[in-house]
Amino acid sequence: MEEGDPENFDRLGTLGIEEEFFIVDADGRPVSGTDELVYGPTPPEVLDGRLDHELFKCVLETQTPLIEEPSEARETLLAVRDALVEHASEHGYGVAAAGLHPAARWRELEHAEKPRYRSQLDRIRYPQHRNTTAGLHIHVGVDDPDKAVWVTNELRWYLPLLLALSVNSPYWNGFDTGLQSARAVIFEALPNTGIPTAFDSYAAFERFETTMLETGSIDDRGELWYDVRPHSAHGTVEVRMPDAQADPERVLAIVEYVHALVVDLCARYEDGESGTDHRRELLGENKWRALRDGHGATLLGRAFEETHPLLELVEHEADRLDTPGLLDLLDGESGAARQRRLERQHGFDRLCGSLLLEQA
Repeated sequence: MEEGDPENFDRLGTLGIEEEFFIVDADGRPVSGTDELVYGPTPPEVLDGRLDHELFKCVLETQTPLIEEPSEARETLLAVRDALVEHASEHGYGVAAAGLHPAARWRELEHAEKPRYRSQLDRIRYPQHRNTTAGLHIHVGVDDPDKAVWVTNELRWYLPLLLALSVNSPYWNGFDTGLQSARAVIFEALPNTGIPTAFDSYAAFERFETTMLETGSIDDRGELWYDVRPHSAHGTVEVRMPDAQADPERVLAIVEYVHALVVDLCARYEDGESGTDHRRELLGENKWRALRDGHGATLLGRAFEETHPLLELVEHEADRLDTPGLLDLLDGESGAARQRRLERQHGFDRLCGSLLLEQA
């Protein structure tokens, strides 16, 4: 794991996009394939050094190259996805995306053999053994460590809004959970997850990281799996709240908003704006509303004195930051609603097929 260092926070506005995907067979069911795709023949150039597996052998992660300008995000994301689909197809696999794959039954799937994951299975036990989750992680460069911590603190209120827009995991272990993002619940059973508390400064955050490492609470900094975190190795603020998405347009809309939000918060920090001190419990209530109700959620406002329909909050944010893609995310059915409709109207096979990535 790369070392954390406050000097890594030296660039503002760069982007990195990490996506977790399911490797599936010809029937669209998750299957162990990371040995071939990650450790087999050299992958396409854009994936070289940017393709890794996750806890299960049916889940892998891609990372984009560093994106210097937001205008380059579309081309870069599509190039990585196309390369992955081609690479998987050459080995007889498909690639699917959702927060949880509806056909992934954790007791029947193989865990990765990588020592890092074996250690986690030994320490975390049951919650990690069943962790078949897949998320979308967005890194935005920040040019000062204290600024990065302040932005992380302020981002916490916006996270449930992102989750409500991205809900894409109603099924787990083959059954309908009644939730819109069951992934958020399954993942939060792990330690060091959820919406974090606020930190007064980078020094305070660094002391926390060091304490967790020196007490053996975590093996590396990457095991601080909070929904948002300053990434002290990359010099970024990393947003980890959204469910994985098959549709790249949905990913790009989320990325556009997160980037605009971080840049806006950086400017507010530089203007000397006072930070907020939201209680984690109230932020957690908003997250619960988001994962339970998705597009139908009403969320507590920034003062936590009244609730607002998701549409009202999204319209405000889209107008404030000139990110119209947010409204596109809310227009029509959510990923979770789409999954349920396809299963109801066409059956489980059609549902699984709908999660496949297509090559552009």
